[in-house]
Amino acid sequence: MNYAELPEAVQNLTGFMDAPVAIMVMSDRRILRVNTETELLFGWNRAELEGQSIRVLYPSSVDYEKTGDRWHRWLASRPRYEDERFMQRRDGEIVWMRARGRTLTPADPFRLMVWTFEPLKDRAPDGATLTPKEREVARHIVNGHTSKETGQAMGISPRTVEVHRAAILRKLGVRNAAELAAKMIVAR
Repeated sequence: MNYAELPEAVQNLTGFMDAPVAIMVMSDRRILRVNTETELLFGWNRAELEGQSIRVLYPSSVDYEKTGDRWHRWLASRPRYEDERFMQRRDGEIVWMRARGRTLTPADPFRLMVWTFEPLKDRAPDGATLTPKEREVARHIVNGHTSKETGQAMGISPRTVEVHRAAILRKLGVRNAAELAAKMIVAR
């Protein structure tokens, strides 16, 4: 039997489960259903994610709360929301993502929502002033990597990493890695 001959409900389920983008269905910020791409993107299996608060995918509680407040304000007057933010994989890696959501219950926006997530490796997390190399170095800094580890991962010297790090701190107006992480994660 080919796909077109399958019952509509099976086609819909297959389309959801095998879509090439991470899709999540949520109710009141709890994960109801995820597709296969969500498992691959975040490193959690379906059984571990479904039933959990979306909080497990945020780098900090503050970021989770601020994002929720932003969603709620926006969705009070519009059915769709989109932003870019840091999210956290199961292994602790922090990844820059584009999130797109739609409420299916406009009178109570969080009651039932559908979200998609897409990693954005080549985008500046906090302004377009960073070069591609600086963005990559910033991603390593936020994930707690040393200059030596970053240099090894990027194939550049630790000294070059330090030059990029200094430029990032200057451009974003922060004094150290902790402030950089706070600006890039919590300020979102």
